[in-house]
Amino acid sequence: MLDKLAEINDRFEKLTHKLAQPEVFQDQNQFRKLSQEHSSLQEIVDCYKQLLEFQKEIESNKELADSNDEDPEIREMARHEISILKRNISEKEKQIQLLLLPKDPNDARNIIVEIRAGTGGDEASIFSGDLYRMYSRYVEKNKWQMEVMSSNIGEHGGFKEIIARISGSNVYSKLKFESGAHRVQR
Repeated sequence: MLDKLAEINDRFEKLTHKLAQPEVFQDQNQFRKLSQEHSSLQEIVDCYKQLLEFQKEIESNKELADSNDEDPEIREMARHEISILKRNISEKEKQIQLLLLPKDPNDARNIIVEIRAGTGGDEASIFSGDLYRMYSRYVEKNKWQMEVMSSNIGEHGGFKEIIARISGSNVYSKLKFESGAHRVQR
């Protein structure tokens, strides 16, 4: 796994260097393509660098723990620090494994959300309004944008129907399973 991460880190460094070139910046299509690849590798590279840092810290703490010249309390603290770092490495490796999984090609796309009040009259339209507000807050929390394309307001609040476009970073990946009928029951 470390070899694969080193290759990804090398590719990231090359992309960083390429993006700094003026001729790449002038070709907007190439710049966009390289920027997207660069940003997709950013999180993996950050995790890889943290993993390497944890390994360096373990080595320095092992020297302290094995040294007979040090105070017994310092050796014990170093051993304790090593156990914490090993747990951190394990968690970081799990995170890296998730990041290395193949991504859905549609994950970076935007979506259109349609909320329609079904049977239930005014209560159904009030519930659809509550759903819309819930999605609106989720959009704000994730720093996405929501644009209402069409709406039909209910008589006592809420919506009989509302259609909105949600755009931003990885919107589809977070909301692709939000489909189907929802219902409220008294």
